[in-house]
Amino acid sequence: MSNQIWIMTSAFDQLDLDQTITKATEIGVQGLDVCVFRKDGIRDDFVATHMDYENFDPEAANKMIDKFNAAGLRLSIGAFENLIGGDPFHKVKNQNHLLKLIRMAYLMGGDENDVKVGTFVGYNHELGIQENGFEKNLEEYQKVFTPIIRYAEDLGVTVLYENCPMEGWRSSGYSTTYNNLTGVLAARKIMYDLIPSKNHGEIYDPSHDVWQHTDPVEVIRHTDMSRLKRIHVKSTRNNPDPFWGNMYPMQRVKPEWAAKAGIPSSQNEWDRHHYEATLPGFGLGDSMDWRAFVNILKEKGFTGPFEIENEAKLSKQTGKMGAIVQGCKAAVQNLAPLLWELSDNGFEYPKSEIKPLKQMGNKDIPVVTMDKLK
Repeated sequence: MSNQIWIMTSAFDQLDLDQTITKATEIGVQGLDVCVFRKDGIRDDFVATHMDYENFDPEAANKMIDKFNAAGLRLSIGAFENLIGGDPFHKVKNQNHLLKLIRMAYLMGGDENDVKVGTFVGYNHELGIQENGFEKNLEEYQKVFTPIIRYAEDLGVTVLYENCPMEGWRSSGYSTTYNNLTGVLAARKIMYDLIPSKNHGEIYDPSHDVWQHTDPVEVIRHTDMSRLKRIHVKSTRNNPDPFWGNMYPMQRVKPEWAAKAGIPSSQNEWDRHHYEATLPGFGLGDSMDWRAFVNILKEKGFTGPFEIENEAKLSKQTGKMGAIVQGCKAAVQNLAPLLWELSDNGFEYPKSEIKPLKQMGNKDIPVVTMDKLK
């Protein structure tokens, strides 16, 4: 079975879903990870809402399956927010939104169709600043996610956590850049012991470890492969910094101090680490050995999709659709000889392996909220 290449639809936040599907077929991928963020959320970076989560029913699910089958594409859905910390009002809204996405995935066949639900866990800094704050965050995770994962398990849906530490999620006046519990493998391993269910796992993005000087090959070597369901395709180019070093964030200081000393300082929440988001094979080299990374995944038997998450400075961040599409195409071509067999047309995904999504006919269920689950 050949690994597929998908695209996260956050790359196309200015397009609707039909337009995004058209771009996906032009680029030559086999699926979409459809972003379904809250429209009233507070994130202001790479977010998109490509499905109507307020009016999703079995009829809408059937239409969605037909739409993706007509395009020869597979799908997952996701929204990535703070579910255990931050503003209490939005924390509960984020939790309830995740429950809506689990219901949507169930209506589209859930694990039977490999429709997973992606999320963050987030971090509670009120607990985190206390002694044993990391441990207390794990306990908060267990309290919040136990009913969520039980609900997903009952519906035959798997929830996936991404490992981004969300280093820009708080003001750059704070010294810590750790804002998502699942940012390290140690946390993820403990989480599966705290909630012993097969219905949660992970999306692994190697770029987040690369800029933290952690080798993604070693992370995969120690990963429980039964938990690994998706790989994010995103690179980073590390840029050495003689002023702030490469282990700690670039801190916020008074502009006049920085100017007088002739040093850079943080200008915004994301201006904290010295790296540039890239896509493999597009525009410049990166600080990752993709061949070694793909080889360890193959050695460990990974069969899931590789999902292009386009946040590259030379592609998505230009705001130009041509550069966005170009970057995605380059990533596909860069991965093709690593993932696919050689044919007369070059390295390409075998069309014979494309399997249509099934119309499961799952019965409607009411939308639930956290207070009802508990």
